[in-house]
Amino acid sequence: MMPPASIYKTETNEQKLHKIANELLLTERAYVNRLDLLDQVFYCKLLEEANRGSFPAEMVNKIFSNISSINAFHSKFLLPELEKRMQEWETTPRIGDILQKLAPFLKMYGEYVKGFDNAMELVKNMTERIPQFKSVVEEIQKQKICGSLTLQHHMLEPVQRIPRYEMLLKDYLRKLPADSLDWNDAKKSLEIISTAASHSNSAIRKMENLKKLLEIYEMLGEEEDIVNPSNELIKEGQILKLAARNTSAQERYLFLFNNMLLYCVPRFSLVGSKFTVRTRVGIDGMKILETHNEEYPHTFQVSGKERTLELQASSEQDKEEWIKALQETIDAFHQRHETFRNAIAKDNDIHSEVSTAELGKRAPRWIRDNEVTMCMKCKESFNALTRRRHHCRACGHVVCWKCSDYKAQLEYDGGKLSKVCKDCYQIISGFTDSEEKKRKGILEIESAEVSGNSVVCSFLQYMEKSKPWQKAWCVIPKQDPLVLYMYGAPQDVRAQATIPLLGYVVDDMPRSADLPHSFKLTQSKSVHSFAADSEELKQKWLKIIRLAVTGETPDGPNEHPAALDDHPDPKRKSEC
Repeated sequence: MMPPASIYKTETNEQKLHKIANELLLTERAYVNRLDLLDQVFYCKLLEEANRGSFPAEMVNKIFSNISSINAFHSKFLLPELEKRMQEWETTPRIGDILQKLAPFLKMYGEYVKGFDNAMELVKNMTERIPQFKSVVEEIQKQKICGSLTLQHHMLEPVQRIPRYEMLLKDYLRKLPADSLDWNDAKKSLEIISTAASHSNSAIRKMENLKKLLEIYEMLGEEEDIVNPSNELIKEGQILKLAARNTSAQERYLFLFNNMLLYCVPRFSLVGSKFTVRTRVGIDGMKILETHNEEYPHTFQVSGKERTLELQASSEQDKEEWIKALQETIDAFHQRHETFRNAIAKDNDIHSEVSTAELGKRAPRWIRDNEVTMCMKCKESFNALTRRRHHCRACGHVVCWKCSDYKAQLEYDGGKLSKVCKDCYQIISGFTDSEEKKRKGILEIESAEVSGNSVVCSFLQYMEKSKPWQKAWCVIPKQDPLVLYMYGAPQDVRAQATIPLLGYVVDDMPRSADLPHSFKLTQSKSVHSFAADSEELKQKWLKIIRLAVTGETPDGPNEHPAALDDHPDPKRKSEC
């Protein structure tokens, strides 16, 4: 026997609308609490520490952007309006009018979302390099109000909030009768919110990608510089490598990104998967070839400028998936670069570019920062810290620091010495490539080149004057044993700085308990501080440096205290 229909209580449209409005209010209260945590706790505490001189206050402002304005808007305007409306819902059952009135203020999220990638990168770098910053953040994260979540997790909340409004409002409109007094207001507010949400959704996708990059960065022993918003993981997985000599299969692991393939060797670890990068193969110039081997099925070949690999998949389907992913990545890479070249050519047609004869004599049109994503000279992607945008004052192109590290006198600017790109420098100054190499001097020597023929090389922590400590790949080459070269990483093509060691005074007393293996080099007003990871490594460096500062040339075989054996050369062709 069927139960009477009265047992089932069907929720009316009015009740559904009230439920949505109430959910909006409850989530808004929780959101305001999160904003208050970011604004009044994290931001204020870090600013207090910055004002003590631990790190620049400007960095804190860049991380939190306009979070104070966002917090003020929600806590003082939107939340009070919603609370008042829910109290009088019986007489005024609507929310569209409130959102329509206040939705335009959500445009302020544009600034926060635009700087979000850079903010996340800043948090990561400052946490790694500045102990005081890390200490303040970790102390706050221990508090109950944080709910065991990191600063980065809380920073993502404003980015996620706008899409949440969009979802609730869409649901509200679906339940709202078309002849409702609230229909037009709700429709208009949805249009405004949807525009803001599209930007937030893009940032969320980037954030998810960044999280994945951080996970891989940790798997690779924090040695590979892959944490960059422009990098995107396409595919990863286990693979077998056929050895060139005897075709035996060896277990390997691949990480395919939009611009490179990392070919890795698994290594033993008690805490999750760990890998050592054996080779980094660039997508530029890469070719994929399906191969056939009677003893080893499902094989294919990856041929790049750096290395050729013959790989064996676990099945025919796995092989097809890898070939498809690799080929699509190659095609997308070339399409991006072709689009870039066409855009530059088109831009040159539309905007009268300064002719070669007029370089330095007539002010150029500056290409806008947002019109390019990579250096217009070397085509490397820009990022917030290590490859920032600069303008050539002669041609107006947007270039990276490496391609703009030149100065020339510009007639249109009263003969003032201004930053220009290499091409313009050579045209204006008349310098040839060979003369330029002499002018640039020792900084242009590749790290891998000097590391492979060095007296000593390893990572050291470095500090100059009162600047923050930073990690540097330090090398004293055999051919130039009285000079210390400092690179950002073992494979960099240009040194960031050099120190002629002759005449320096060595102070091997530790700077603090936090840096027990530190030492200093001083000469007049010049002070360079270093810190090694161990006392043994420190003593190896001091042994060489104490000879160099007196003008003596160190003898003996190469010393590689934490060097090339720990960082496999991606240019090596043979398996180890």
